[in-house]
Amino acid sequence: MSKQLHKNFTDGQVKLLLKSYIDKEIKINYILQILRIKRSRFFELLTKYRNDPDNFSIQYERNTSNYRIDREIEANIIQELKIEKDLIKAKEVPIKWYNYSYIKDLLEQKYNQKVSLPTIIDRAKRNNFYFPQSYNKFHR
Repeated sequence: MSKQLHKNFTDGQVKLLLKSYIDKEIKINYILQILRIKRSRFFELLTKYRNDPDNFSIQYERNTSNYRIDREIEANIIQELKIEKDLIKAKEVPIKWYNYSYIKDLLEQKYNQKVSLPTIIDRAKRNNFYFPQSYNKFHR
């Protein structure tokens, strides 16, 4: 069973439990056991229910995606990966593979943009700026 309350119960089910608690029909320990929540979360829900019982909802309200980065940051990552690719292709430069940590540091210093290393590697793979490990062993 999922940890999130909104995935396990409907608004109506939680409303019924809260109303039963307010009417002193069931005890708090029973509700905590059923909903699998702690006392603090229960009282948050109870306060929310008492403030507006008609519009009470436990549904999760996310306005933006958690996995998106700003377009400007993505453009800068790709731009720096292109520069790195040109250096790798140049025969006179002794660079043989991408240095994603350098790109991460460069984004922080040059553009004042903080990006995780896995994000940079993911964008490199998506945009064909990536050599598999076996490629590095046999080329150059």
